[in-house]
Amino acid sequence: MHLHNVTLHDFGAYRGEQQLDLRTEPGRPIVLIGGLNGCGKTTLLDAIQLVLYGPKADCVRNRPYNEYLQQCINREADPAEGASIALEFSITVENEEHYYRVVRNWYFTGSKTLREFLTVLVNGEFSRTHTENWADHVETILPLDVSTLFFFDGEKIEELADPRSAARVIESAIHSLLGVSAVERLRQFLKTLENRQRLSEADQDVLEKIQKQELELKQATQATADAHQRMASARSGLLRRQVALDEIERKFEYAGGKEYERRKELEAERNRIKSQLATTNKALVALAEGPLPLLLLQDQLTSVKEQAKREKEADDASRFLGVLEERDEWLIKQIIDELPASSRAALKRKLTSDRKKRAAAADLEHNLDLPHNALLQLSALDQALATSADRAQELMKEAAGFAEDLEVAQQQVDAVPDDEFIGELVEDRKIAIKQLAVAQAEFERNESLHDEAVARCRRLEEELKRAHSSRHAAEWRSKWLERVVKYSGKARGTLEQLGVDLLAHHIENVEVAVLQSFKTLMRKQGLIRDITIDTEDKFALVLTGPDGDAIDPGRLSAGERQLLAVSLLWGLAKTAGNRLPSIIDTPLGRLDSKHREHLVDRYFPEAGRQVLLLSTDEEIDEKLLGRLRPYLSHTYMLVHDDKTFTTTVKPGYWWTEGAAHVA
Repeated sequence: MHLHNVTLHDFGAYRGEQQLDLRTEPGRPIVLIGGLNGCGKTTLLDAIQLVLYGPKADCVRNRPYNEYLQQCINREADPAEGASIALEFSITVENEEHYYRVVRNWYFTGSKTLREFLTVLVNGEFSRTHTENWADHVETILPLDVSTLFFFDGEKIEELADPRSAARVIESAIHSLLGVSAVERLRQFLKTLENRQRLSEADQDVLEKIQKQELELKQATQATADAHQRMASARSGLLRRQVALDEIERKFEYAGGKEYERRKELEAERNRIKSQLATTNKALVALAEGPLPLLLLQDQLTSVKEQAKREKEADDASRFLGVLEERDEWLIKQIIDELPASSRAALKRKLTSDRKKRAAAADLEHNLDLPHNALLQLSALDQALATSADRAQELMKEAAGFAEDLEVAQQQVDAVPDDEFIGELVEDRKIAIKQLAVAQAEFERNESLHDEAVARCRRLEEELKRAHSSRHAAEWRSKWLERVVKYSGKARGTLEQLGVDLLAHHIENVEVAVLQSFKTLMRKQGLIRDITIDTEDKFALVLTGPDGDAIDPGRLSAGERQLLAVSLLWGLAKTAGNRLPSIIDTPLGRLDSKHREHLVDRYFPEAGRQVLLLSTDEEIDEKLLGRLRPYLSHTYMLVHDDKTFTTTVKPGYWWTEGAAHVA
């Protein structure tokens, strides 16, 4: 596995997009990344683990995954845009190189829900299979348990200085990294295969199975018949209850039960009609309080009206009589020359007769002392009486209709039987309805049980049919299964011995590699004579001094224990072939200057084909940088802005050309 580059976008302290080229050249395996404490060195290591392993990454630890992702979004970034990590690397499988690009991004949706997406490209093409199964696929590239041997920091080295932690790492590395676990998994697979085949050998007893199924079918058939009998009995009970209820319903209806149930409704209807009749009668009374009674004096009103008319005519005649006489004389003078004497005499007689008639009318006696507008008032009274008469007819018709309806409603109310007469039937009817409901529920329950019994019978019949058809196949397959179990057992025995031999071989190689690494790094060459791994004591690391006595690791100084932990990681990596990149974060914390020089000269250039070294200016100082320079492919600086609390990736390193402006 060879890392190409990593791109961080708004991840942790890294604001915006920051990219590091991680590719190394032959003979220059180291990429040196410098940064002061708090600048984001560990964050970079966490990012590579996170993009590969997601929630299983060691940096997540026991925290809720979504909470961890939320905290990893840069504080200045838009939560809706979120953060992302992209890692590009290549692996070689059967002499063919494959290029991977793994992108993990997460952001908040409008509903404040954190969503995460993983995208995997292989050789530049999106791979749905690798994307959906990445958690399993990455274990074939770099198992999570093994990653601790290659991705580690000063804290991890301190932890490995504890013999118990070292024992766990040794056991995990030997089993996962060196292939011992693969042999054990193969043994377990064969064991599972045998168990499955032995379970399949039950096909040889198919006749017993058929007999058992036939017995179950017989019992199920009897249970179905019993269920059918119970269902038929429940149906008969239901029919009896229905007949009994129908009979009570008939008696109840004959006794006026329907009216009894509608008693309140009938009484309400009667009261409504009675109220409407009272309202109509009240309207008639109000109408009678007006001019309506004058309809009884129609003749008298007619006489008054005629008298008013005559008096009006007399008044008109008395006012116009003198005017008419002057008009007639003027008219005769106007036509005296135009008409013959006979015609003038006739006209004069007519005009004189009209004046006499009007004079006779003007002499009428005013015995009623009527007002001058009496005729107009009497005409208005006639119109009002006509309207009142029409309204009175309507109200009387409505009152008659309400009276008839009230009589019918009262009859219906009177027809309702009283409680004493129908009470017993009401109670019997309630009991019959309840009994019918119970019978209905009982029938439905038995019907459901019967349907279940029928379904079970059909299922057993199908199973029995399949068992009969498989009987012949089982007979010849049993011999084949015997052979599988036989040779699988032999293979498991061989693998068991192979596992023992492979473990012993790797243990010996690891012991030699760790001892050689420790002697390479130590300045006290005679301190440790031998390092062994006790497989009987949970892979405990045993140190032997020059006198042949065991040395307690606690007697070593802090720096010596740290070198022992580095030697352990280095030895395991060398035994595995150094085929994976190493990422080392701040490894020189407790070492003196001599031990630091040994690490820089002897370990870092040989730690692997690709080494990412994360250091402060006090760990890899100007002097150590000079010793390390021949092995460097790239150098980077993590520059932190204390005002914005953001980190930017710059090329160079302290004391390198062009890096002064970022120091």
